[in-house]
Amino acid sequence: MADKVIITCALSGAVTMPVQSPYLPLTPEQMVEEAVKAAEAGAASVHIHARSPENGKPTSDANVYRQMLPKIKERSNVIINITTGGGLHLTPEQRISVVPTFKPEIATFNMGSMNFSIHPLAKRYKDSDYKYDWEKPYIEMTEDIIFRNTFADLRLFCKTMKENNSRPEAECYDTGHIYNCAFLVREGLIDKPVWLQFVTGVLGGIGSHPEDILAMKRTADRLNGAENYMWSVIGCGFPHQFNAAALAVMLGGNIRVGLEDNIFIEKGVLAKSNADLVAKAVRIVKELGKEVATPDEARKILGLKGKDKVGY
Repeated sequence: MADKVIITCALSGAVTMPVQSPYLPLTPEQMVEEAVKAAEAGAASVHIHARSPENGKPTSDANVYRQMLPKIKERSNVIINITTGGGLHLTPEQRISVVPTFKPEIATFNMGSMNFSIHPLAKRYKDSDYKYDWEKPYIEMTEDIIFRNTFADLRLFCKTMKENNSRPEAECYDTGHIYNCAFLVREGLIDKPVWLQFVTGVLGGIGSHPEDILAMKRTADRLNGAENYMWSVIGCGFPHQFNAAALAVMLGGNIRVGLEDNIFIEKGVLAKSNADLVAKAVRIVKELGKEVATPDEARKILGLKGKDKVGY
C-alpha cells in the first residue's frame, strides 16, 4: 500500500458560506449527490457536515444526517467521515453526539482550542449579496469566538469514539495540536498508529507555505516516530489546496480536497462540484507516480471497522 494515496473530499463544511459559491451543497439531497459523484471521481472518503435544509446553516440535527448517511451508504462504497467539529456555534456535547448516534467508521477530532476565524470574508460582499440573513453575522462573530476543544473535551471525545469503535481523525491546525495528540496517545486515550490531518491556511492556525507543512511533518515524526502515524494535508483556499496536495503526495502523505476548504478549480474559476476538485487531485496523484486508494484499500490502511458495522 506504500504507493496508495487516500483522497478525502470535504463536501461543504461549516465555514464556507452560501454567498461564496452557488455550487456549495446545502440540502441533504445535494449532499448525497455530491458524495456519490466525488466517490466516482476517485475519493476514498467523504467528509460530511450537516446543514439546515431551510437556510444552509450548519447544524448537529441527527434528523438531517439521517436523510444523508443511509442514502450515501446504499449508493456508494465510499467511507463516510462525519464531523465532530460541526459548527463554531455548537457545544462540544452537540458536536460529539453524532458518534454514539451513528457509530461511523471514522470521525474528525479537533486537537485544540483556537480562534478559528473567517471575519475578513465580510469585507468581500455587500449586504445585498448574501443569500441568507444568518451569513454575515456568522462570519463577523468568528473574529471574537474561541472554537473550544479543552483537554476535558478531548477526553470526552476520545472516550466516546473508543466506545463506538469509530476511528479518530486528529485535526491539527498548528504544531501545538500535534503535541496535544501525542499527549492523548501517552495517556492511552488514542491508539497507535495515529491518523493525523494537517489543517493549513485557516486564520488562527498555521499557514499553507511548504515550510509550514514541513514543520508539521517534522514535529509529527519527532513526537510519534514515522511508523506510529499516518497523515494527510488540507490546504485551505486556492492555490493552496493543490500545492499542499502535491507536496503531501511527494512526501508520502495523503490529501483532502473539497468545497469545504477551497471553492476554486483554477484561479478565479469556481469549481462546479466537489467531483471537479477530486478529479484534479487524482491527476496530481497520478502525475507524481502514485496510485489512488479505493475505499476498501483506505479501510485496510486506516484499520477501519467496515461499513457494515456503522449505526445507520
